[in-house]
Amino acid sequence: MEKQLPPFFQRSLADDPLTRDALADEAARQQTQIELIASENIASPAVLAALGHAMNNKTLEGYPGKRFHGGGQFVDVVEQAAIDRAKELFGAAYVNVQPHSGTQANQAVFFRLLQPGNSILSLDLASGGHLSHGARPNLSGRWFDAHHYTVNRETGLMNYDDIARQAEEIKPKLLIAGGSAYPREIDFPRMAEIAESVGAHFLVDMAHIAGLVAAKVHPSPVPHADFVTCTTTKTLRGPRGGLILSRSEELGKKLQSAIFPGVQGSLHSNVLAAKAVCLAEALQPDFQVYGQRVRANARRLAEVLTAGGIRIVSGGTDTHIVLLDLSDKGISGQDAEDALALAGITSNKNPIPFDAARPADWVGLRLGTSAATTRGFDLAEMTDVGNCIGGLINAASENKLADAVPHIKAKVADLTSRFPIYPSVA
Repeated sequence: MEKQLPPFFQRSLADDPLTRDALADEAARQQTQIELIASENIASPAVLAALGHAMNNKTLEGYPGKRFHGGGQFVDVVEQAAIDRAKELFGAAYVNVQPHSGTQANQAVFFRLLQPGNSILSLDLASGGHLSHGARPNLSGRWFDAHHYTVNRETGLMNYDDIARQAEEIKPKLLIAGGSAYPREIDFPRMAEIAESVGAHFLVDMAHIAGLVAAKVHPSPVPHADFVTCTTTKTLRGPRGGLILSRSEELGKKLQSAIFPGVQGSLHSNVLAAKAVCLAEALQPDFQVYGQRVRANARRLAEVLTAGGIRIVSGGTDTHIVLLDLSDKGISGQDAEDALALAGITSNKNPIPFDAARPADWVGLRLGTSAATTRGFDLAEMTDVGNCIGGLINAASENKLADAVPHIKAKVADLTSRFPIYPSVA
């Protein structure tokens, strides 16, 4: 007689209807809404399968071949594969795939290079920087003497001569480039020169542009920076997690203990498997086509919005990000986010350069084209999306949303029905 599994191993989501229904609702939301949050994407079924695998059950500390627990031989396989694939993808001499997030990847670099109170110089938050680069509410802003450079008020672009002068005055221990809302290419060689001129280490956080770098449609920071951090979500469309890369194997190995036991404990074994999957996907020729389409779609979106009377910070984009300036519309970023949501378009309020300090007063809206491109949107669809967004923003500015929303909501429903994201949303 076949032995019956214990009740524990027969449980399913049906035993937790609240969670089951929330998951089903979230899957349906993703299918029926156009996702334009720049930090989001749509992972493949293969990535999701790895995340939901029983490898989740394995606890490990340390690195392949040198673990603090037994039974890790198969996790060693996927972690080493993720390392090797990331090295090939980005041309790095050293890769650490264990960071749980981009922020923890940054923390590990800080842990290795800095002492509390050391000075750092990074892009101002309102100019497109990131909380983990020394913003006051973040741990990095409390533990280090953080200074920030801004973009030019008129152009919205980084001014490298100004950054060089500021670095010469501050003499930071660490110079940081990259952020979460700067839509233009960064001159990595110039930033490396500035860092070298003042004796600073150079860190690039390419969390948002990692997929574009992998697709070879954006310059790579790896040859120029001491360390490069990124996430495997966003433009890489993988699981939630971080990577650290370095052009120097010797310099990189100093980071091993900065991750464990420095800022993390045990690794997330199933996430390592999912990282290996997404990095293999990014090595395929069609990923380069995807990267080209992401950037082309962003440029088309910016063009359509500009034609519709919407200001674009810096006048355009070189990446997947389109940052809207709504200061002349009489509405806040939150107002615009809410207006788009009424029609099934997901976005997020964001500061623009030199914006108000309070999030409630921000007049920026950040859009990104990674997820929409993943589901198949091309230039024609992005033109439609841009017209929908422009119509909603202008209607919100004129208090005419009630008239505009039904038509635009129907257009969104048509687009999402024609471009499904998974075989089933159940």
